[in-house]
Amino acid sequence: MSECEMVSTSAPAVSSIQPSSSQEKKESSAITLGSMYWIQRKEEEWCLGEVIESRIHPDTLKQEYYVHYKDFDRRLDEWVMVDRVDTARNPVEVVMTVTPSTPEANTHPERKMTRTLKRKHEESNNLQPILMERSGDDSNALALEKEHENITKVKYIDKVVFGKYEIDVWYYSPYPEEYSKLNRLFICQYCLKYMRYERSLREHSISCEHRQPPGQEIYRKGPVSVFEADGLHHKLYCQCLCLLAKLFLDHKTLFFDVEPFLFYLLTEVDKEGCHLVGYFSKEKESPEGNNIACLLVLPPYQRKGYGKFLISLSYELSKLENVAGSPEKPLSDLGKLTYRSYWSWVLLNILKEARGVLTIRELSDTTAVTQEDIISTLQSLNIVKYWKGQHVICVTPKQVEEIIRSSQYKPPLLVVDPDSLRWQSTPTKKVKTPRKT
Repeated sequence: MSECEMVSTSAPAVSSIQPSSSQEKKESSAITLGSMYWIQRKEEEWCLGEVIESRIHPDTLKQEYYVHYKDFDRRLDEWVMVDRVDTARNPVEVVMTVTPSTPEANTHPERKMTRTLKRKHEESNNLQPILMERSGDDSNALALEKEHENITKVKYIDKVVFGKYEIDVWYYSPYPEEYSKLNRLFICQYCLKYMRYERSLREHSISCEHRQPPGQEIYRKGPVSVFEADGLHHKLYCQCLCLLAKLFLDHKTLFFDVEPFLFYLLTEVDKEGCHLVGYFSKEKESPEGNNIACLLVLPPYQRKGYGKFLISLSYELSKLENVAGSPEKPLSDLGKLTYRSYWSWVLLNILKEARGVLTIRELSDTTAVTQEDIISTLQSLNIVKYWKGQHVICVTPKQVEEIIRSSQYKPPLLVVDPDSLRWQSTPTKKVKTPRKT
């Protein structure tokens, strides 16, 4: 149960040339599915995009086209009106320039994005880190990837109404047919029941008895609360949660076989109830020792520290289980950065207080981070050496302080308070885990 957000490694194709004012765009009949056109993405930005599908808008009853912008992440795919499609120009004849969003892009228009350029591009387009990505071990991975892309190519649901938010949808999610092609989907923020009409949501809100997620509350500090739900005992809620999550996760294939998983539901609490912020899931029994299978923070709550809070929680649970844990791998590029930042913070906090000899195994026993993850993190900080067949930590207190003062060190905005955690490891009945695809 893993997912990724695929981010382009090259600069998107963007034109600074505006369509000729002397020539009107052709009628929609001239637009061919599968063809490439210059499409107005923003007010002054024309991007090369492929027209994938067409439809009559359910509200306006006007013709729309679903487009994928070349070299952009799929979450930026969208439905556009015909007046945003320039059929008057031949894209082959247009000189392309990269998006002038950074000085580096203007200076080196043909080079691949560096990590800094990629980050700036993602931030300018409000791309958020998604932590997991599909494993590449399966020999049929490419075929499965292509099949996944074809099935999920078009997202018909544009927005989801959830609590006080109307959220732009990023990806396709396999809701039942009668819901899958709505312009807006209405979802109860407490029980996750999905509805077609705003009126239905209003009526449901009056009768819905739920004001918090199912399961046991295992953490409460201030307005932050976490519930543990068992996919076996709360099957419908967890299935609805996975469908909701798929709207914001590109690669997520497990929706209905939720029984082998536990779900940790992060909420913000006020006088009205517990409002879902995000969650992570984990296998009840993971042969690989994974303490996270899937993680999501809903868009309205991103950039508030909740992602690292959930990571912190996963390790606090691993400590109580007396095992070292690790996220399901491989991680996406942004996932690696997020985890490495968290691991660095945890390890440096220990090293700055350490005196005498400290082994990597002792660090693992203290933090519940695997030795493999500790070694890779310390190597990135250049404070571990391989000597006489083993990894040895080589660092002085002064070096630790210098790293902490550097930009590499980013303490989390929010972490778990162990004293506020009410949870104990309990034996779970073995449930066959479905094969991940």
